[in-house]
Amino acid sequence: MLLFLLFEIVAVVLWITKNNLFYLWNFSYIGGCLSIGTVLFTAGKKHARQFVQIAVGTYMFVYLGLFSRENMQIEGFWYYLFLGTFEAATIHYVVAKILGPVFFGRGWCGYACWTAMILDLLPYRRPEKPRKRNLGILRYVMFSFSLALVIGLFLMKIKSMESVMFWLFLAGNIFYYAVGILLAFAFRDNRAFCKYLCPVTVFLKPMSYFSILRVHCDESKCIHCNRCLQVCPMNVEVNKKSRKRKNSTECILCYECTKVCPTKALH
Repeated sequence: MLLFLLFEIVAVVLWITKNNLFYLWNFSYIGGCLSIGTVLFTAGKKHARQFVQIAVGTYMFVYLGLFSRENMQIEGFWYYLFLGTFEAATIHYVVAKILGPVFFGRGWCGYACWTAMILDLLPYRRPEKPRKRNLGILRYVMFSFSLALVIGLFLMKIKSMESVMFWLFLAGNIFYYAVGILLAFAFRDNRAFCKYLCPVTVFLKPMSYFSILRVHCDESKCIHCNRCLQVCPMNVEVNKKSRKRKNSTECILCYECTKVCPTKALH
């Protein structure tokens, strides 16, 4: 109910301020899916998170991206930002990836990302190789490239920018899926793309450090069996309570760790 209320507040505020009924439907739908997923998870349903991933990710990719022709990738954010327009991708990024993580951390990555929605279907849900820490710099390269690309298009005064943005959306998603699948098999890790290449994490990581919704560890109950570390898809040092724990801003709130903890130290 709290999750639904949070998104409903966003929905109503945007509906009234933008005078557009679409925002009431859009955020009510997303909040509703998250709420249903939470209920299913609490009831012990195995595929609760996958339900939300498919319901929200497919809606955003197919309806908003393909049918409505809105570029919801990072290039679309830069495009609307430079236009000075608080619409589409700019609203999406503010709610889900810039301010939202203060409340729900990297929940976007775990429950709504249409790229991860596909990557999570691959066979390596538990990373089979150690994390390659130095490769994380590639996300900043991708971030800078996306920014430079859109700046270049504006400087060249490209006509029909809306059309160009749509084709960039298609090309970007093909690239993300292809590289994401290749990295998953190369590193034997479904979430390799998220860890090393995804440019959106440059926005997500700083605010996620302060996330209200996070996995807590009662270290007095922890027996250091490391089961939580073995199942964590993002290599978070989840058996520590401190926000300074290793990879603390990488948690996608999948709660796989809480399912395997034998002493219920995680919650």
